[in-house]
Order: sequence, then C-alpha cells, then structure tokens
Amino acid sequence: MTAQTQQATGMREAFVRTLADAVDRDDRVALVLAAISADRFTDQLRRHPDRVVDVGIREQAMVGVAAGLALTGHRPVVHSYAPFLVERPYEQIKLDLGHQGVGAVLVSIGASHDDPATGRTHQAPADVALLDALPGWTIHVPGHGDEVAPLLTAALATDDQVYLRLSTRQNTTSVPVAPGFTPLRHGGLGVVVAVGPVLDQVLAATEGLDVTVLYANTIRPFDRAGLRAAVESSAPAVVMVEPYLRDTSAAEVATTLRDLPHRQLGLGTRRDSELRAYGTPEQHDAVHGLDAAGIAASVRGFLGV
Repeated sequence: MTAQTQQATGMREAFVRTLADAVDRDDRVALVLAAISADRFTDQLRRHPDRVVDVGIREQAMVGVAAGLALTGHRPVVHSYAPFLVERPYEQIKLDLGHQGVGAVLVSIGASHDDPATGRTHQAPADVALLDALPGWTIHVPGHGDEVAPLLTAALATDDQVYLRLSTRQNTTSVPVAPGFTPLRHGGLGVVVAVGPVLDQVLAATEGLDVTVLYANTIRPFDRAGLRAAVESSAPAVVMVEPYLRDTSAAEVATTLRDLPHRQLGLGTRRDSELRAYGTPEQHDAVHGLDAAGIAASVRGFLGV
C-alpha cells in the first residue's frame, strides 16, 4: 500500500483551513454559506463581505447566489450538510449552475450517516447518485483529511462543476491524490474498489484474499481504463464498495466491461428499506453491511471462497 501514516487531520478542518487561505489570497474565490460553518469563517466574512456571504437557512438561494457569482467571474464554493447542499436545492443545481453552464465547488459534510443523532434530516446517502444524474460533474470522495487540500486546490483552479464530499469518518492513512484509481493490492480472483473512507474496512475484509484492491478518492469521472486494466490482469468479477447508495456506480462498471462477460456486486447504503434508528455510525455501517465483517461476508460469498 502506497500511503503514509500521519497525524489525523479532520476533513472539515482541512477544508476550512485550505479555503480560508484561498479566499484571503485570491480575489476570484468566493464562499456562500447557509448558516452551517459560518462560525468557522468569521474572519473571512468580516474581511471579504463582497465575496463571503451567509444567506441564512436558505439553501436554494445559496446556490442561486453562487451561480450569480460565477457569472461575474468568481469561483464560488458552496458549503453545507449534504442533504441541504444537494437534495434541497437540487433544482437550483440543475438550472442555475448546469443549465446556465457555470461552475461551482459544492463541499458537503455529514455524508451518509456521520451523525445519526441528528436523524434522517442530516443524512444523504443518495447525494452522489443525484449529482451523477446531471452531466459534467466531477465528484471527489476523500478518505482522509490530507487528501482534502489537494482536491480542493485543484478544483478552485478550474471553472468546472465539482462536488467534494467530506466525512468525519476517515482511514488511518492517506493515499496520495492521483488521477484515476490507485492499485493497493494485486490478486487473481477479482477486483474490489474502495471509495473514500471505506478503505480501512475493505483492507481488513480482504486480508488474505487473492483479490486486487483499487482505491478511489475521485469517483466521477469514473476511471474506466484503470478498472479495465485491473480486471484484465485479475478476473472479470468486480465489487464496488461505496460509502453512499449501493450500486451508484453499477452502470459505470457495466459500461466499462460491456464487451466482456463479467459479474459485479455493489455494496453501500441499503436501497430496500429506510433505517429509522439513531445509534452510532458504526452501528449504521453494520446494518448496511459496510463494516469489515459485512464486507468480508459479501465479498467471500460473491467470489465463492
């Protein structure tokens, strides 16, 4: 595994530090908030009131303001909890950004079930699938705080439509940010792709199994060439482990391997029923089969080992 063990830096903290510095240094960078994390950017709100805006709890307006800033030549960053950033203002994302052909960097916190105590209102396992239904979005799912700054910095340098999905859950080590999937193990029975903060569970679940493990902190665009190469050097059996809605990338796998007889299994948050419980993130992982034991059972059953 090509990674370095580091003092863990939270993803949200890495985002705040990187963006605050970018706002202070670059007049092009703007930030639009809807109350969430406003206390983290008090200095920027005071120093740059023309580019750092808190619209209050008005998430649709937040995206609309960001689109207006983009139309005037700014590079807007829009930030909130995932359901308030993607689900609630989805029409504005589709029209104000996409239909007008302007970009922004959407940065979420909360992920699928980071904080179950806040209830279903703060959970968004379908966020990546929703944005994937719109054309042109780059989607980053970092697995460690040290992966956030390079992903965000690269996004700020473009005018693209970018989603950066942050989580309080992170792997014990970071993997250097690179284009496409990063191979961490090689094996002959099949390919397991770990997306973002599920890498630790995947490595534990596949310990001793003769499988290739790929890591992704960018899931759109999907690395079709990387997956194809891995399958051709292993076996045409693919397991996608994603920390959001199960089978979100099933169509991408099918398209990548459309001319090759293959099998695939998607692991992620369940689609068959709504989890009406609080509990802990680890308990939610177990229910969805995203803990190491659940992943191991699924992978072994799928591969017949």
